Amino acid sequence: MDHVDHILIVDDDSEIRELVSGYLKKNGLRASVAADGRQMRQFLDANTVDLIVLDLMMPGDDGLILCRELRSGKHKATPILMLTARSDEMDRILGLEMGADDYVPKPFAARELLARIKSVLRRTRMLPPNFQVTEAGQIVSFGEWRLDTVARHLLDRAGTTIALSGAEFRLLRVFIDHPQRVLNRDQLLNLTQGRDAEIFDRSIDLLVSRLRQRLGDDAREPSYIKTVRSEGYVFSVPIEISEQRQ
Repeated sequence: MDHVDHILIVDDDSEIRELVSGYLKKNGLRASVAADGRQMRQFLDANTVDLIVLDLMMPGDDGLILCRELRSGKHKATPILMLTARSDEMDRILGLEMGADDYVPKPFAARELLARIKSVLRRTRMLPPNFQVTEAGQIVSFGEWRLDTVARHLLDRAGTTIALSGAEFRLLRVFIDHPQRVLNRDQLLNLTQGRDAEIFDRSIDLLVSRLRQRLGDDAREPSYIKTVRSEGYVFSVPIEISEQRQ
């Protein structure tokens, strides 16, 4: 029997729950609903889902709290698509930093939400097995460098700060989330650019080149990001993860 993707909608608005769940069912998906964090936990304790649609603004535990909770527990690998208010850019950034895979701003069309769900599921299934995600609030050490996942910058051994662009930070996060594993260009494109992925994979080559420059990596004999001919790139140094001090 073919697998039917199961989506859990977590939103305190009953109209949105009914609208979204009904539309997903009409389009061949399974859909379940929860009105808050308590119902979400109860449902996940007894059921398996393929993706969670999580509203950001809810009474009690909001979407950011629930997203962080999911990412630190047994459901950390379950994709999360966050519903946000259109004007709350900072909340969207925080949601992505907490581990959400994508977001859809309210108000939204059900068709757009379905497209985003399918996109996130497709990207997630492109990942290598056991792909892990570092969490916000952690310091990742590798070689001569430390990455601050909150400030989104690099620190060298002397403590000098090296600023990273958003794309450079996302690419480095992808690499350190699973070192010693070859990632091809399609995977890197989808993981770093998501909704804005370009059709030309050479954009990843340019981004890798820029990140190597940030790391002081010799492109001819790189120590950190090695090229695997005809396959992609591999982050070749071990990493250590520690919680950031408050």
